[in-house]
Formats: sequence, C-alpha cells, structure tokens
Amino acid sequence: QVLLVESGGGSVQAGGSLRLSCVVFGYSYSYSMGWFRQAPGKEREGVACINTGGGSTYYADSVKGRFTISQDNAKNTLYLQMNSLKPEDTAMYYCAADTRPRSCYDGRWSYWGQGTQVTVSS
Repeated sequence: QVLLVESGGGSVQAGGSLRLSCVVFGYSYSYSMGWFRQAPGKEREGVACINTGGGSTYYADSVKGRFTISQDNAKNTLYLQMNSLKPEDTAMYYCAADTRPRSCYDGRWSYWGQGTQVTVSS
C-alpha cells in the first residue's frame, strides 16, 4: 500500500517561511512528484512539480521566486520550501506522486497525501 504523509504546515504571518515535507511509503521510485493546494471555494491548483526522470521542475506563476521544490531520494521525501508567504497562499497543501510522467496541470496523479494546512495572516 502506497502512503504519502505530509507535514510542516502551520500558521505564519505574511513574509514568513514554512517548509513542507512529504514522505512516500510503499514504493521507492516516483517519476513525478508535486505539491498542489486548494483554498476554500477554489479549485485545486498545481503549485510545484518535479520530474525525477528528467530533473525538470515547474512552478505556478504565483509562487515563482518564492517556493522551491526539492527531493531527497535516499529518504523518499519531497519538500516545498515556502518563503515570503502571502495571505493568498493560505490553503490546504497536498503532496502527489506517480510512477508515470505527470504535470502540475494534470490532476490524475495516482497517489495523494491527506494534506497539511497552511495559513498566512496579514
């Protein structure tokens, strides 16, 4: 059974930083991994994604220059470093993984975590 477990969410003031972590249990190779978020009343959006196969990364325009996605293959862990946080970054953040190529525009990822809440106050 594949399980993704996120952690690192919390409440911060605008301008602060958080680092989200996502540990993958059940298999050791993900071709694609990513972070998505969903705010109340809004659709889920891809925030940052990485393809292990090619090393390419994608960032939503709204987070470019502020968020950094990275992974530690030895620990089977995905990270999202979030700096200069804004109130509009408030959302539930989800980790996703797939053994096939996936993009941040594609919601059909095979595996999803339970989410971790990020709240940014002004």
